[in-house]
Amino acid sequence: MEAVGEQPRADSASTHGNGAPARVCPHFHAAIELIGRRWSGAILWALGESPHYFAEITAAVPGLSDRLLSRRLRELEAVGLVERSVEEGTPARVSYTLTEKGRTLVPVMGDLREWARAWKLSS
Repeated sequence: MEAVGEQPRADSASTHGNGAPARVCPHFHAAIELIGRRWSGAILWALGESPHYFAEITAAVPGLSDRLLSRRLRELEAVGLVERSVEEGTPARVSYTLTEKGRTLVPVMGDLREWARAWKLSS
């Protein structure tokens, strides 16, 4: 039963008419798996306001190793969420920023952050 004034959400039903669990949308599942990978969400959140250099991301996400940050940045770049830019010079400096596709996640992650704060979820 839905609250008064609440819009029905046919795509979010938890069961089919026969009581069987609803199938999980493969696109949703892929997105949750991507963002839910260890450190990926935190990296995306750190890049949410502005581009950052590698060391700045490391400082923004305590406990994240350089090796794992490199791996996650490559993964996020491969799916089009993060863009890598190399600034010429000696030494060359590499910065990372969210792509347009990545920036569309910022409000979604903000909602998740508020939900986590409301339910006091932390490690």
